[in-house]
Amino acid sequence: MRMRLNAYLARAGVASRRKADELIKAGRVTVNAEPGQLNTFVQSHDIVEVDGVAVAKQRLAYLLLHKPAGVVTTASDPQARPTVVDLVPRIPRVVPVGRLDADTTGVLLLTNDGELAHRLAHPRYGVEKTYVVEVEGMPDDGALRRLQEGVELEDGVTAPAKARRLDDAVVELTIHEGRNHQVKRMLAAVGHPVVRLHRSGYAGLGVDDLEPGAWRELDAVEVQHLRAGS
Repeated sequence: MRMRLNAYLARAGVASRRKADELIKAGRVTVNAEPGQLNTFVQSHDIVEVDGVAVAKQRLAYLLLHKPAGVVTTASDPQARPTVVDLVPRIPRVVPVGRLDADTTGVLLLTNDGELAHRLAHPRYGVEKTYVVEVEGMPDDGALRRLQEGVELEDGVTAPAKARRLDDAVVELTIHEGRNHQVKRMLAAVGHPVVRLHRSGYAGLGVDDLEPGAWRELDAVEVQHLRAGS
């Protein structure tokens, strides 16, 4: 299978795609002893080297993490805060699919399957994300209806969502968009700022069987479900 050079380097655990582009532009990457380019594609029989050292693709990995509060959803953090990558094995190298705020807990998928990660994160595929949200005040039927029909935000009206009350101050909200801080902004817009946010479901996956900070590998059926659903 042909693969763009930066994706190959990311899959090999060398660097993220963005950092891989920098390595390529710096002339540090060769393919079959020729300088690699940003538009270079490689195949399984090609020899890829970084600074003269051969690299190879790692096996595909799909990890499900119960993200705890206080951990940032990045591969590295300039402020030296703990990251989700610190909670999972270093090999094979995986990166988070999408983001959760540092104070948000729950379902997070990490993988080195760049094609699947892109499809899961792209709004056109409508991947469902379910949140259990503790809020200020007690949302009434009118607030729930606004969430269901779409809320006017500064970047436009949100798509219709599923919303139901679990308790006086707890709402379950299912969306399929991925705007920045979307759930927090939606609840604030209907007059009920978020106190605590937990993602209970992502593309049909949950973490009820995992303690905060724990992870597991997806099985073949779950991976196939993700591919079929995306």
